Amino acid sequence: MAETNVVVIGSGPGGYVAAIRAAQLGAKVTLVEKGELGGICLNRGCIPTKFLLHSADIYQSIKDAGQYGINVTGVSLDMTKMQSGKQRVISTLVSGVRGLLKGNGVDIISGRAKLVPSRQVEIDLGEGKSQTVQPDKIIIAAGSKPIVLPIPGGNSPDIMDASDMLNLSQLPESLALIGGGVIGVEMATILAKMGSKVNIVEMMPHCLPTQDAELSSVLEDAFKRDGVGIYCSSRVSRIEDTGSGKRVVFTDSNKVEKSLEVAAVAMSVGYKPNLDDLGLAECGVTVSRGGIKVSSGMETSIPGIYAIGDVVGGMMLAYVAMAEGIVAAENATGMSSQIDYTAVPQCIFTLPEVASVGLTEEVAIAQGHKIQVGRFPFSANGLARVLGEPRGLVKIITEEGGRLLGIHIVGPHATKLIAEAAIVMKLGGTNQDIIRTMHAHPTLSEALWEAAMDVDGKAIHYPPRRKSG
Repeated sequence: MAETNVVVIGSGPGGYVAAIRAAQLGAKVTLVEKGELGGICLNRGCIPTKFLLHSADIYQSIKDAGQYGINVTGVSLDMTKMQSGKQRVISTLVSGVRGLLKGNGVDIISGRAKLVPSRQVEIDLGEGKSQTVQPDKIIIAAGSKPIVLPIPGGNSPDIMDASDMLNLSQLPESLALIGGGVIGVEMATILAKMGSKVNIVEMMPHCLPTQDAELSSVLEDAFKRDGVGIYCSSRVSRIEDTGSGKRVVFTDSNKVEKSLEVAAVAMSVGYKPNLDDLGLAECGVTVSRGGIKVSSGMETSIPGIYAIGDVVGGMMLAYVAMAEGIVAAENATGMSSQIDYTAVPQCIFTLPEVASVGLTEEVAIAQGHKIQVGRFPFSANGLARVLGEPRGLVKIITEEGGRLLGIHIVGPHATKLIAEAAIVMKLGGTNQDIIRTMHAHPTLSEALWEAAMDVDGKAIHYPPRRKSG
């Protein structure tokens, strides 16, 4: 069989995984990247965010050490060292990606790729140089870019975005975060735990509007107890300079105009597919407002051209992009693979953490399911008490008969606990499957077992909410 020539555009989690998988399957692969290897995730997203969150968690733990009989004095933040440590981790991981690509025989070209008719890819190499290649198959993994709200004052150069917040050399005394989605709440956690006075202004009724409303409310309550200002159902109308900082003017749910005066403002309203300058229209690739349209095999409207990750819209998650990249690479090299979104875990690295898989209670009801709900609070979990983080709960939503529809967790190490939930749901499990599996004691995972028991009102370590047999 003749060797397949594949060009991958973009080296984020989807792109570099697609390149490696295609190379494993015998293709000759060229990866084109206009910026840093690893894309947003490694350089300006997942990895640097988690480094700073871990730093904030350690800082908070040291300040709370007295409750464990450990007396600490003189604790302080050194933002220069913190940023240096963050960059060291990024550099190590980017170097690792480069090594993996080279080890699999992937050619890496630094440049800006654009589709041209007849399935060619034109690469702008900079300094007036270009290169044109004609691959057999193309995988577009161009990623996404931050959304900027079209509001007066919103495009001022001193309004921060997510990348700016990750590279702070000093903490702002106060900050208004416009947007309470994943980026907003994670950055709020980091900056509030480090000592900034943080305010979140969110247009929807709750922060994390795509998550279960009950869990979002629990997180908001935790934020408020930590001193974070929460202004939901609020629409920002303008941002003004005050001389010493910024004034954010917004209208609340009662149409009352309010304002916040802060030292700094950051936009955290999410990302949109990066569709600019890819030559999609010229080549006939169908694009909707939400991104490039693809089949379940990640193929676009043009046979042999695939698209994956943030550029197709949907769930903009690194691991979703990786899964899509594997599917695209396998199909580009002659296999027949399809993406499966039936049990995608979602993780938000706040303190406390939030994680979920499956349907929220609101969506389950809207879809017509007759549901039963089990809950178990971490305040009744022994290890959560030991860890000093009893806030939050596990919430399990089942259909009548016990089939799992959704599992939602807010609390300590929720992003680790959700793996069990995702596996059970992927296998089409029921709450009885969780109940019949022994969960070690003392562990946080016991809260999953107890919530599954509570579906039928039989939780052991929490007062009964109704009589049960």
